[in-house]
Amino acid sequence: MTMLIKGGTVVSTSGRRQLDVRIKDEKIIEMGCDLEANEDEIIDASACYLFPGFIDGHTHLELENDLAATSDNFVSGSQAAVAKGTTTIIDMATPVRGNSLNNCLKTWNQMAEGRASCDFNYHMSLIEWNPAIKAEISEMIAQGITSFKMYMAYDAMRATDAELFEAMKEIKKVGGILGVHCENGDVINQLQKDYLQAGKVAPKYHPLSRPNVLEAEAINRYLTIAGQVGLAVNVVHLSTKESLEVVKRARAKGQIVYVETCPQYLLLEDSLYDLPNFEGAKYVCSPPLRKPTDNKALWQGVIDGEVQTISTDHCDFNFSNQKINGKGDFTKIPGGMPGVETRPELICTAGVMTEKISLERFVGLLSEDIAKQFNMYPKKGVIQIGSDADIVIWDPEQRDVISAKTQVTNCDYTPYEGFETIGKARDVFLRGVKVAENGQVILANHIQLNATSQHGLFQKIMRLQKL
Repeated sequence: MTMLIKGGTVVSTSGRRQLDVRIKDEKIIEMGCDLEANEDEIIDASACYLFPGFIDGHTHLELENDLAATSDNFVSGSQAAVAKGTTTIIDMATPVRGNSLNNCLKTWNQMAEGRASCDFNYHMSLIEWNPAIKAEISEMIAQGITSFKMYMAYDAMRATDAELFEAMKEIKKVGGILGVHCENGDVINQLQKDYLQAGKVAPKYHPLSRPNVLEAEAINRYLTIAGQVGLAVNVVHLSTKESLEVVKRARAKGQIVYVETCPQYLLLEDSLYDLPNFEGAKYVCSPPLRKPTDNKALWQGVIDGEVQTISTDHCDFNFSNQKINGKGDFTKIPGGMPGVETRPELICTAGVMTEKISLERFVGLLSEDIAKQFNMYPKKGVIQIGSDADIVIWDPEQRDVISAKTQVTNCDYTPYEGFETIGKARDVFLRGVKVAENGQVILANHIQLNATSQHGLFQKIMRLQKL
């Protein structure tokens, strides 16, 4: 079946141009002005933008910890993604301690294959380091997983500095990239104990136990170690002004450092932890929400190009029967919030419509530069001949209000309740097939195979570049 999208304005990081787009067999096969319309299907995109399918480079669709399991899984989470234009996700695959990376990959494939409604791949978490795990790094590369994740907080997953150093050396050998959750876990643990012993148990003590300086210190340590190895690295969910300054200093010395932030660190503030009726628990995530000065600094980082990508860290738990269990002890509140569904509309509204960023920068932050960073480009992240026909027809005039009552996400709240948005995904195409229309999924479970085997989203050798 062939399809022709006519009259839309194609947007990339390099500019915008009104072009017709011809699609056949999942690919874009022709682009031009006033192409002859002899297709099986003609789509009128007049007065709309054509964006490459958005990519969320940081999700936890099937996370289970000692406190709870996420309310979304690959079924509901991927449907929430495509509903608003995200056609590819990169999920955090996390092994059970003592288990192998290969077994973890098999488990994630079983959870995703035949259930996901968008393309997908994984960052492989390294929650321990030993000779067996070391030997599996090259095996992950062979299976299309070139991005790894480690933690400097959370006792069950935390790596020592020496383990970070050794893992970095091995990842460099095979051309991979490492992302790290950067917070000083030891000091956080002690601060949490101090607050609880003093009877300070409410959600508002969550950010106080994880102050800005503990993220900045961990990022500085992380980048110092990476500098010794000579490995380009990724800082995930950066949340503070101080941390961004650390990154700038490292870059001034020649280090290649990618920075990801999330909508919550641009749009929400830590005053939400003071909400009555335990409502502050809805906003417990790590790193926590910060001050307005941090919001402002991160927006400036986005504007200046110091922040390369915006993903979500989507990790949702219901308020009514999961987060509520942390009453009496803020450390028992499952950490994380939903976001995979709302990111495009939020960043368009708060960034593009306020003229903080251009449409071209918007496409880079949410799609093209993520594809380049994780070596999916030009298969993903751009509308051009030969690329996958992942296309979002974006109506810049549509307005909406974010609400838990209307969201696709399988969570009983949204942290953005009542946010008024401008701009919306009218039609969403995944490899040439329309999967969503006006915020509703019309074709679910379109994907039948792991993206690594079917589409090779990650190349086997990482080609590092400055975005």
